[in-house]
Amino acid sequence: MPQLNPNPWFSIFFMSWLIYLIIVLLKINNLKMFNEPTQNTIKNKPQSWYWPWT
Repeated sequence: MPQLNPNPWFSIFFMSWLIYLIIVLLKINNLKMFNEPTQNTIKNKPQSWYWPWT
């Protein structure tokens, strides 16, 4: 039988979602920070190919 007072369940639900969102946002932030290109990769651009028949 369900509990008549749903008040504690709302707080449990809210806190669990809050913890979940904090963890997900931290993971996303770490991925964004590590995937930013550095200056070395920008300088080493591939050169255009030389086609002798053109």
